Amino acid sequence: MPANSFRYWVVLGGMRTGSNLLEEHLAAFPGIAAHGELFNPHFFGRPSQKSQFGLSMQSRDSDPLRVIEVMQASGDGLHGFRLFHDHDRRVISHVLNDPNAAKIILTRRPVDSYVSLKVARKTGQWWLGDLKTARVAKVTFDGEEYSEFLDTLSAFQSRISRILQTTGQTAFNIDYDDLADGEVVQGLGKFLGATGPQDTAGIRAKVQNPDPLSARLTNPDEAQEVLSRLATPDAGSTTLREPGRGPGLKFFRACANAPLLYMPIRGAGIDPVPHWLASVDPDHSVLSSLTQQDMRRWKRKHPGHRSFTVVRHPLPRAYDAFCRFLLPTGAEAYADLRDALINRYDVPLPRNGTDASWSADSQNAAFHAFLLFLKGNLGGQTSLRVDSTWASQGTLLQAITDFAIPDRVIREEDLSASLAEVARDAKVDAPKMTGSFSATSPFELAEIHDEKLEKAVRAAYQRDFMMFGFDRWKGD
Repeated sequence: MPANSFRYWVVLGGMRTGSNLLEEHLAAFPGIAAHGELFNPHFFGRPSQKSQFGLSMQSRDSDPLRVIEVMQASGDGLHGFRLFHDHDRRVISHVLNDPNAAKIILTRRPVDSYVSLKVARKTGQWWLGDLKTARVAKVTFDGEEYSEFLDTLSAFQSRISRILQTTGQTAFNIDYDDLADGEVVQGLGKFLGATGPQDTAGIRAKVQNPDPLSARLTNPDEAQEVLSRLATPDAGSTTLREPGRGPGLKFFRACANAPLLYMPIRGAGIDPVPHWLASVDPDHSVLSSLTQQDMRRWKRKHPGHRSFTVVRHPLPRAYDAFCRFLLPTGAEAYADLRDALINRYDVPLPRNGTDASWSADSQNAAFHAFLLFLKGNLGGQTSLRVDSTWASQGTLLQAITDFAIPDRVIREEDLSASLAEVARDAKVDAPKMTGSFSATSPFELAEIHDEKLEKAVRAAYQRDFMMFGFDRWKGD
């Protein structure tokens, strides 16, 4: 059905699937209005709310379909609400069979919803606006309880699928992880017929539990046994909450004459590889700011070409971002992020930059606090952007491979030897690699390194540690 034919919208989801965040995304579109859980048996739209549209809960319960009619007439635009399996059955049946209802099916990995629900019940926190107010708790995984949870969820989803199939309707399917993908969310707006782009200033809801399941359970081994038996994903995995990225073509570097292409994973370090490429090229010429057409043309002109990228240990990479863009107050510094880290996230950065009183202990404390912030930032729990200089390398590499797959992924500690091998494969002579990625800092990382930093960086970049097999940082 065309978007302009819909009379209202409904999110078909469940508790702890990200429905609050999804509703905020919807309300941020011009021409779309959101009214919460209109048919929650315990409240009317929002917690503690007992009336809406001039109707009481008693009126709602006696004639629930009238609520939909009154909602549609309550103002301009396309209005809608969230509907869960334990809401009014009469409404569920009506909505599923109503082709005038724009159906948005929201799903999430069931075990994540289950554990998140238990944590919310234990902490009393059902919505999170920022990391600073996050409550943390461990809960016990109950195999029988989880099986019942799965059965209920499966029955609801099967019912939705069956009715849509038999009535010839379609729906917009969106997963919890898609809520971090701006292009998918914009597509949802188009599906509903939004009259313009989002005004994201009002979107405040954040991911509450970015940690792996095992970190939130008192009995992760027992949970893993049950999940394995049920053939569900393992409890130690971490769901990606970072926004998607482009391949960063403008940062690619190619020798003008030699068949070598560098596809960098962005970071804050002073990248020495482009200088090496210039030393390899016969004319010392390196191309940059390439377009896709430029890339295709270059590849055609350089048969036998070799491409590569470089991954770094997360600790020095994060340290470079910290030292280059957050610790100083100069022209390169991220002034907005710096102020927010000081005033909202208690990162003890020097307000006016470092001076003679700034010690190694001060540097350690500030960097440690930054790593704690990164855990929430990368986990989708803060309102601040995930800057590409500290975004996880797995996310950035995925963006590159979506465009083109590099021949080699080189580790920083093997950079010199590996570049020599790449040059040999490309049949070009190359001088030895010199230089390092390290950004300027009042203290070397080795001077402030301790176990506390190791623990914090592993917590912040758990996916990178798992994906690339990083171990404890060993220094130079």
